[in-house]
Formats: sequence, structure tokens, C-alpha cells
Amino acid sequence: MASKWATSEWLAGRGWKAFPFQRNVWREMAAGRSGLLHATTGSGKTLAVWLGALQAFGDGEAPLTVLWVTPMRALSQDTLLALQDAASALAPHWTLAARTGDTTSGERASQQRRWPTGLVTTPESLSLMLSRADAPDVMKRVRLVVVDEWHELLGTKRGVQLQLALARLRRWNPGLMTWGLSATLANLDEAADTLAPGAVIVRGAQDKKILIDTLLPERIERFAWGGHMGLTMLPAVIAHVEAAANTLVFTNTRSQCERWFQAMLEARPDWAGLIALHHGSVDAEARRWVEAAMKAGQLKCVVCTASLDLGVDFLPVEQVLQIGSAKGIARLLQRAGRSGHAPGRRSRVTMVPTHSLEIVEASAVRAAVNAGRIEPRRPPDAPLDVLVQHLVTVALGGGFRPEELLPEVRAAPSYRHLSDDAWAWALAFVRHGGESLRAYPDFQRVVPDEEGVWRVPDQRLARRHRSNIGTIVSDAVVSVQFLGGGRIATVEESFISRLRNGDVFLLGGRALELIRIEGLTAYVRVAKPDKAKLPRWDGGQFPISDTLADSILERFDEARQGRFTDSEMRFVSPLLKLQSEWSALPGPHRLLAEVLESADGHHLFLFPFAGRVVHLGLASLLVWRAGRETPATFTMAITDYGMELLSATKIDWPSRLRDLLAPVDRVTLRDEVLAGVNGSELARRRFRQIARISGLIFQSHPGEARSQRQLQASSSLYFDVFRQHDPGNRLLRQAESELLSAELDVDALGRTLERMASQELDIQQPARATPLSFPLMVERLRERASSESLAQRLSRMLAELEAAAGGRAPEDVESKLAFGKPPEKLKGRGTRRRRR
Repeated sequence: MASKWATSEWLAGRGWKAFPFQRNVWREMAAGRSGLLHATTGSGKTLAVWLGALQAFGDGEAPLTVLWVTPMRALSQDTLLALQDAASALAPHWTLAARTGDTTSGERASQQRRWPTGLVTTPESLSLMLSRADAPDVMKRVRLVVVDEWHELLGTKRGVQLQLALARLRRWNPGLMTWGLSATLANLDEAADTLAPGAVIVRGAQDKKILIDTLLPERIERFAWGGHMGLTMLPAVIAHVEAAANTLVFTNTRSQCERWFQAMLEARPDWAGLIALHHGSVDAEARRWVEAAMKAGQLKCVVCTASLDLGVDFLPVEQVLQIGSAKGIARLLQRAGRSGHAPGRRSRVTMVPTHSLEIVEASAVRAAVNAGRIEPRRPPDAPLDVLVQHLVTVALGGGFRPEELLPEVRAAPSYRHLSDDAWAWALAFVRHGGESLRAYPDFQRVVPDEEGVWRVPDQRLARRHRSNIGTIVSDAVVSVQFLGGGRIATVEESFISRLRNGDVFLLGGRALELIRIEGLTAYVRVAKPDKAKLPRWDGGQFPISDTLADSILERFDEARQGRFTDSEMRFVSPLLKLQSEWSALPGPHRLLAEVLESADGHHLFLFPFAGRVVHLGLASLLVWRAGRETPATFTMAITDYGMELLSATKIDWPSRLRDLLAPVDRVTLRDEVLAGVNGSELARRRFRQIARISGLIFQSHPGEARSQRQLQASSSLYFDVFRQHDPGNRLLRQAESELLSAELDVDALGRTLERMASQELDIQQPARATPLSFPLMVERLRERASSESLAQRLSRMLAELEAAAGGRAPEDVESKLAFGKPPEKLKGRGTRRRRR
């Protein structure tokens, strides 16, 4: 094994010295304990656990001694390189490899002939390994599982999938150690217990210096709106990137990433070859080239998404720019940590607001970071679709006896309170599909043999299951490649299916012309970027976190008292003062509502600052409650800050609003919300994901891929069959439960109603749209009009509002609505202001 002396010598050879928290980890691992290491990004977490593993097990070379689980396959190669550096010196007889969705079939076959000592993998690939017939013999050798970036998995079904896999490994090896790494967690006790019951918590260095500043525009826009790319800030961003040795530019969506990369290249064509693009749909080989080039200092800038949030060690990065709001404290800290990614180095992130209200968010984020406030992550409670998938996986991986498997499943914390009835239902579902599908052979997936061991008897069903293991559910993806065969990236089928041959779109940093589509492959050639369309990917909009929303309201409250405590708040003070003059400012103890009559009809604007999900449920609830007494047709719009209800008939909101916002018990609230939305259709959409995870429908069969239209039709058929013939089906109940918890978040809505009941209700009746209500108007209007007609209307509205406020309207409305056509000339570089 690698002794502590050898470890210290290796560190000293690199000019390093072990930190106290690293030595603490080594002591706990030497004692065989599992744990959660929580420390700031770039403080040495990876080395702490990896060097502990080499000290504990480095004297042997048994295959699969250590599994290193990463949440993103894009991180596997970088993680592998980081681990190999220490292993080559301290355990040169060890072999290391990666096994993810990017691993070729040849590499997989080579690994199976001789498994490496350490394996970097993902939750999906780990489950796939558990489905092998020899899994009990191969996987029982694992002595340590390290879960990197545990906070990213904790609150997801992927995390539940990993819980079940760990429970299986612990059954085969009761002495298995499990260690998690995390930099951004609030609920540490729950996180540690979910990873490994009884795990110790080691707190590492938390004093890393993080500089958060803001790149401010040349002038304030008192009437601004979200939903555009923010490319009016391009000149200032170009100047900022030019002044630094190297930069990561983070965007929240892949579409925004593509557009910003193209705009930067158009603005600075001399940077060709010095700037690069990185997101999860870019081909794996291209991603690895970008990562290696950045680490080698060959790139000046990488425009990226969450694909580089985690893990990748970019030591040379001088600064990070965040385009638009990060929507959460933890997410911004994670991205900030990509710069100065080493112990003792300062991290730096500069926020680039895409509209004026995001400047308030920038101030709120820094205040929350300084106060040590961060969002918790909660694990899902016993999702049956994940359990059903796991049962088939275990049946493939050597089989199971139900009476022996149940305690193992309950050892996974998310299933700690799994009922006997739910267990019996899950067994019946994998055995014959439940009562309504009993007659169909394809749903007899797992059956007991003569000895009472449940196995998968049909190799066709086995291959189909292995091809679909996982809990990531999205639109079917289309591979985009050149006519000559070079693969570029993937894009969602729902986007590509709307294009016609000859249309041009941006992908992988190129303008591409669609030639033809064959199956799930789109053939393209390089084109001019004029009028190129932007691809759309699911999951593009982050909801604002409760923690950040609370901090924003505190900033508004300070402004109401005339206190503008930092450069951001002073810069945005004209907007806030105008909001106060024409209406009022909300606050932690003040709920602002605005009632307005316009040519469009009668408006209610409400500002709970509870996030898009809650606002959707709240708007639906208000419509349903108001309509019980006065039938009316409403149009609604929502943002993270508030909601708008527009009706043709006048509603007496001042006298009715308090009663309409009254809190009720959860059961009543659930029924009211479902009555206020198209609950059946929303549940049907949610059921599609559950059907995919549970194995009712399959994204792909070996040798073929199914279109999204086929998947929708199949899942809708099952949904209707169950509702008619099996209304007690637990997957239907799960769909409704997830709809209420994830898409409508009824629990958060209930808390919001309780909070609003305790707040002072401030109902204002302004003469015109205010700085806070204007973004909601734009949100509603853009759903009903083309960019050209909307641009004309917004230009007229802005001119009228600015005239009333004594100012002048901006001139770039049309370019914003065109998803951020950058300024034709890079005049002016913006004014950079910061607070250390």
C-alpha cells in the first residue's frame, strides 16, 4: 500500500502539503468508515479520498477494487487523468479505466477480459454492470465506491438508482466503504445518511476566497425583460475576455451557448482556433479535445454550459463569466470554482446580466454567499418506476429471491419506508405487467424458476432492458453528421423534425444546412450563418431557488428604505426608484399586487417571488377560485418573480384577492390545483417519463431507435388502458404525485400561500405598466405574436413608458427579440464595476 510517508513525499515533490481535513479523511478510511467530504471547489477533495484509497488498498491489484462514480460522462476522462497521476507514482501496478456511454464496444470487451483495479463510471453504467450474469462474482470484489459531486445526484432519480446499486454492492461486500464528495450542500446530515447510513462527515477547507463581481451595461434599462440571449453585452464581454489570459463563459442553455460562441467568433474572427464550444450534445471526442486544450493553455476562451460545471480541473483558468442569472447560489459557486481550481487560489466569477433585474439578482447572490446561505437538495421518496427497473436489472444480474431482496431494497434510504403492498405491486408488475397487462408476453419480464429465483427468461427482453437502463428521460435525439460521415453532435428530434431540407441552424459552433434526415440521423453540410436557427433542448430553464428569491426580496426591502449598499444596487436604483414612484417595491414581509386596466383588458400582477413552478400552480389556482363565483376567461403569464392574469371582464381584485389567496390543507389544495389545470393532460405527460423508466415503453431496441411520436403514442395508450381498466395502478398514482411535487410543487405552493397570508398585502393601481409588471406583459405577448409584430408593439410601449418616466426608449428591441442579434459594431466596452 502507499504509506503515509510515501504520500507525503509525493505531495512534497509537487510543492504541496496535506491539509488537516485530508489527513482526517485518511484516518477515517484507514478505519474502514464511509463518509461525506464537504469542502470548497478546488480545495483538494479528489486527492483526499484518492490518496486515502491508495493508502488503504494500494498493496493489492485486485480487479475492480475502486469504483469512482461521476454524475456526467463528459467528466470521466478528466477524472481518469487526475487519478492516474497519483496512482502511477504510489501504486504503479494498478490499472485504471473509464466505462461510460462514451466507451467503445472494443474497450468494454477488453475491460471484461481483465477488469481494471479502478474504474471511473456513471450511475447508468454501474447499473448496466449489475445486469451482467456474472455480476455477483465480479462486483463483490469492490471495496470502495467514491461518488463525485454527490450534490448533483442527491435530489434526482439518478441518485436513487445509485442508492439501489450501492445497497446491492453492500450485500455482496458488507465491509464496502462509500465516500461522497461535495462542495455545495446545505443539508449535510441528510446527504451523508442518504449516501451511506452512518457515514461520517468531514468538513474541509471552507475559507476559499471567491470574488463575485458584475459586468454592468453602459446604461440602465428601466423597462427590461427576460427570455433573450443578452448579446447587447457582447462588446463588454469581448473586452473582458481579451484582458484575461483565459476564460470560461458559462451559459444556462445549449442554445444560448451556440449563439454566444457564434457571436464571439463573428466579433473576433482572429480568435478562430483560440475559442471553443463545450456542451453535453457536442460529440465526445470534440469535448475531450476542448478539455485537453484548455488544460494545456492552448485556448483563450471556452463557451460552455453545465457540462463544465463539475469536476474538470482547469487550473490555468483566470476567470469565469456567467451569462444571465445562474438562478441558484450553489450553481454559481460551482461555476466560480472552475477558476483558481487549486488549494490557496482565489476563484473569480463575473456575472453578465441579460436584463436590468438580473443586476438585482447579482447583488442578491453575493449577499447570500457572504452570509453562507445555500440551497438544500432532497432525495426523492420511493419512486416505483426506478424500483421496477432495478428489479429487472437484478433479475438479469444473477436473479433474486423476493424475501432476500426486500431488506436490501429497504437499505436504500429512499425506500426505507417502502410498504409491503408497494413491494408486492412492483413484483407483480415485473412478473406480468399487473392485472391489465397479464395476457401480453412482453410484460412477463421476470419469472421465478423451479428453485424460486426470479430471472429474465427471454434474451430479447434482456437485450431490450440493457439498451434502456437509466433514469434520464428526454426527447429522442438525432445524430447530426456531415455527408462524409463526420459526427458533429446530437439535437432533439422535436427541433430537427420542424426543419425542411435546406434550412440552416447552429450546432457545434458551425452553421449547418440540413440536407436530409434518415431515421434518427440528420445529414448536413457547412453553410453561411445568416438567419441560422437555434436548436432547442429540453431542460433549458432553471427555476430560481427559494434561497436566492429570499435574498432578492431583501435587496428590494433595502431599496424601499433608501439603502443601496453596493455598486449593483446603486446602478439599478433608477429602475427601483421609478417602481416605487409608480407603484411600490415588494419585500420579505410585503406582498405586492398591481391592478391595471389597458387596451388588452384587466390585469392582475402578483409578485410572490416563488419561482416559475409555484407561480404556474398559483395562477391556475387563482383562475379556478375566481371563476367559481364570476365565470371569466383568463390569459396568464409567469416569470420567476411573479405572474399576470388578464381578463376581458373586470374582477374586483382589491376586495377579493386576500380571500382568493387563503391557504388550505394539502388534500384540498391538491384537488383545487388539479381542477385549475388540465391535470389529466399534465399527468399523461408525466406518465410518459415514468413509463420509459419502468420499462413499459422503450426509447430504443437493439439495432433501432424509436421516434418521439411513437413513444408518445405508446405511453398514451398505456395511460388510457390503466385509467379505464386498472385505476389503482401505482404508476398512475406516481404520475399524479410527481406532477404535484415536481411540475406544480404543491408543497411549495402551500408554503407560499401560508407565507403570503402572513405578509402585508399591498395592492397598487398604477396608471401604466411598471418596471416589475412590464416583463410579464412581454412574456404574455411573445407567445401570441411574431418577432416582427412584437418588436413594433414593444417599441411603441417602451416609447410611451419612457416618455412618461422622462427618458428615451432603447433602440435594440428587434435585435433582442431575434434572440440576440449582436450590435453591428463593437462600440464601447461597457463599464465594469465590481465589489470585492
